Amino acid sequence: MEVGGSRIRDPLVDQLFEAVLLLKNKEECYRFFEDLCTVGEINAMAQRLEVARMLHENATYALISERTGASTATISRVKRFLQYGASGYQLVLGRLLSSEQKG
Repeated sequence: MEVGGSRIRDPLVDQLFEAVLLLKNKEECYRFFEDLCTVGEINAMAQRLEVARMLHENATYALISERTGASTATISRVKRFLQYGASGYQLVLGRLLSSEQKG
């Protein structure tokens, strides 16, 4: 993947991301994403983020699969993006960890 998300850069994607950035709290996120995505899509994104968090903490594929229900293919894909992607997972995981330590 090219750095900066240039493979997905598009005016419609820009509009989507601007909309997400306008959300002020978790409740607004729930409302927006419930209208925007299927339950399956939201759960898949949440699962991939948890897989990334667990990989970041050096958990084994077996433990990740057991805890998240993710397939080894999904775990491998997330690991590849953690290593060679646009650094989005690292950005968010770092901020989540910082937020957890403060709160």
